[in-house]
Amino acid sequence: MSSIDMIHAAADRLRGHARRTPLLNSPFLDELAGRRLFVKPECLQHTGSFKFRGAWSAVSALDEDTRTRGILAFSSGNHAQGIAMAATKHGAPSVIIMPSDAPKMKIDNTRALGAEVVLYDRGSESREQIGERLRQERGLTLIKPYDEPQVIAGQGTTGLEIAEQAAEHGVTQGDVLVCCGGGGLTSGIALALEEHAPDLRPRPCEPMGFDDVTRSLASGQIEQNPATSGNICDAILTPSPGEITFPIMYERCGPGLAVTEDEALHAMALAFSRLKIVLEPGGAVALAAALFRQDQIEGEAVIAVASGGNVDADIFRTALERFA
Repeated sequence: MSSIDMIHAAADRLRGHARRTPLLNSPFLDELAGRRLFVKPECLQHTGSFKFRGAWSAVSALDEDTRTRGILAFSSGNHAQGIAMAATKHGAPSVIIMPSDAPKMKIDNTRALGAEVVLYDRGSESREQIGERLRQERGLTLIKPYDEPQVIAGQGTTGLEIAEQAAEHGVTQGDVLVCCGGGGLTSGIALALEEHAPDLRPRPCEPMGFDDVTRSLASGQIEQNPATSGNICDAILTPSPGEITFPIMYERCGPGLAVTEDEALHAMALAFSRLKIVLEPGGAVALAAALFRQDQIEGEAVIAVASGGNVDADIFRTALERFA
């Protein structure tokens, strides 16, 4: 199980390798949100997503012999790129199993970062079966995208930064909105805030129709999504919260929030025009919740984690044409 001690250890290993992303603010967004709104732009992290933190944490925690045999990962793109970059920088080979309908940019970037990419069909093939075959054939070590203690610890370093930066801005109480798929980032941030900013309440944010974490927190047990594709927020579409991440979130998070595809696109356009950052749909849902679910948020200030910016040009163009 991940712990605050693991998060601090991950922060030590990440020092000098991960970027310390800022907290951004715009009076225009404050007005729309009805309170002070701060955005943590993890889209500016290496590989364009917070996933680099967890990938580096997990890869750097392996012994050298294990790393040399190679790393295996499943991902629609952001975990893939994080693992590819972390493995390559450690001199280790990596094999990433990606859905064939993942954004082309994410597939191309993963290959460019040094990984071997194996594509599969979400509807007819099992990534787990493909991965198990490759693991046995090549002696690879699987690093899961969220249900892995060292990955959670790396993502938790985002929470350490939020606690420090929020205090610098005089924010000690309020909601911290987190784009949530399987819950690695949300649970890591929750562990960090519990220790260092206990009056900042983490809340998972998801696309409508794929709000398994929101429903799981409400019911007290792990709920499944009826589908794992069919929404533009591809980065955070998962079957269910993780077995490790769910108990962490259940004990430490406030209620989840869900937004529409149009609201995510609108948030992308506003982030570009007001903060000058590029977000992907899945990386914009927390900002969308801060802007369009303000009646469900508590406190005079809110923090939204903008988790990723790896968006194909056509989707980004749609956001700007529709809402800019």
